[in-house]
Amino acid sequence: MAMATTNRHLAKEPFNIHEDEIPLDDASTQSHTQCDDDDADNAEDYEDHLDDEAEDDGHETPDEDGDSDSSSASDENEPIDLTVQHDMEKLQTTFPDFKDNYRLIKRIGEGTFSTVYKAEDMQYHRYDNKWDIDAKDHQWTPPPLRSALHAKSEPMSRHTRRKPKFVAIKKIYVTSSPARILNELELLHDLKDSLSVCPLITAFRHADQVLAILPYFRHQDFRRYYPNMTIYDMRVYFRSLFTALAAVHEKGIIHRDIKPTNFLYDPEKKRGVLVDFGLAEREGTDCKPCLCHEDRQVRKQRLHQSVAFSSAHAGPQPGYPKNDTRPSRRANRAGTRGFRAPEVLFKCTEQTTKIDIWSAGVILLTILCKRFPFFNSADDVEAMIEIATIFGSKRMKQAGQLHGCMFDTNIPTIGVQGFSFEKIMLWSTCRSDGKDAKTNALTEEERGAIEFLTRCMDLDPGRRISAEEALRHEFLQVDREEEAEMDEEEVMML
Repeated sequence: MAMATTNRHLAKEPFNIHEDEIPLDDASTQSHTQCDDDDADNAEDYEDHLDDEAEDDGHETPDEDGDSDSSSASDENEPIDLTVQHDMEKLQTTFPDFKDNYRLIKRIGEGTFSTVYKAEDMQYHRYDNKWDIDAKDHQWTPPPLRSALHAKSEPMSRHTRRKPKFVAIKKIYVTSSPARILNELELLHDLKDSLSVCPLITAFRHADQVLAILPYFRHQDFRRYYPNMTIYDMRVYFRSLFTALAAVHEKGIIHRDIKPTNFLYDPEKKRGVLVDFGLAEREGTDCKPCLCHEDRQVRKQRLHQSVAFSSAHAGPQPGYPKNDTRPSRRANRAGTRGFRAPEVLFKCTEQTTKIDIWSAGVILLTILCKRFPFFNSADDVEAMIEIATIFGSKRMKQAGQLHGCMFDTNIPTIGVQGFSFEKIMLWSTCRSDGKDAKTNALTEEERGAIEFLTRCMDLDPGRRISAEEALRHEFLQVDREEEAEMDEEEVMML
């Protein structure tokens, strides 16, 4: 696998996704960005990475870090485990000239296939950093001189003091296949100019070791801010998320692991960044035709033929066949438990970008019901049961037939019709005690959120809203004047 060499500035080996930055002789641009690229923890079958489960490791997510001296000092004073310290020292010695370019500070994430470190970019001010989205807003200017006398006797130095700039260094383990590593870096390169998507700064390889250098974006832990989000906050949050999804889907890329820890959001700036493309793939990769893309009449005819064939051969029998001669179905089911779309659970062989829309809908359902995680299944069968509890057995059977599968259950708690999202929200937020119907009823804004949620979590991917359509939806039309008023109120409160 051809990749960039360990030298950041001069690439000795050709690598079609590596682009060195343009050095500047005297740059003084500053920024205030942070990033935490969560790694998906895949734990079922290494030989088929795409079928692995992507789990969140529950690692630390910084909430107050900035590129200020105080935050840097706090990171310096944090105790570091001896094992982590050893890994950091080993990383610095493995890559030649690493210490001249980066200074490792701490580990911020760890998964099965990679580890992420926070580091100071020692050479930041020598390059034209187009990836730094906040550089223009935080340019440093020297303070005024104390007196005219000092102005005459002490000319201002060209080399002013600069704040440290931080990046996230993702060390990809050798257990990842070269094809998967190359795929992730190529996708990040293709998305480098996309809105709300974490760009790839550069990448290095030394022997079988690979490093990806990413911006370090400021954000807060989802578990800290989501319980207090208002409907307006949700609209701003999902406006940012669907902006990223629209950019990704426009290029025919499926992220495959949309979840709160992969969308780094800063409630103060009301801005989020989509990260971790370790499981992403291009739409149409290794896919086979599925019934869900056929015409309704064709699908109905083929299902009737399948049922007739089963009836002619001894009919349905209870339990599992001892010698099952049916060909097994293999489909991409990568993602995180609780966020997988129904078509992933039904092993659809022609999955589309709509699986990301379902996952985004699960995030909205989580925020509206103030329960994280909302779905907490141990495997795909339990995940189907959880979804069936909401949508009912009738609609789940129809969803299964879309992909040529049969869904059936005798669990008494699963009704035929299921429940509406409105009822589920009222139950989850303890507003359905029946004492005061007016107090417990949803507001007009909440009904708008529920309507948008219904479009995102449609069992039929063909009817599910797209990212582009979502950005035109009324729920995501954030009023700029309203946003300005909200900001003004926050300032007055402070």
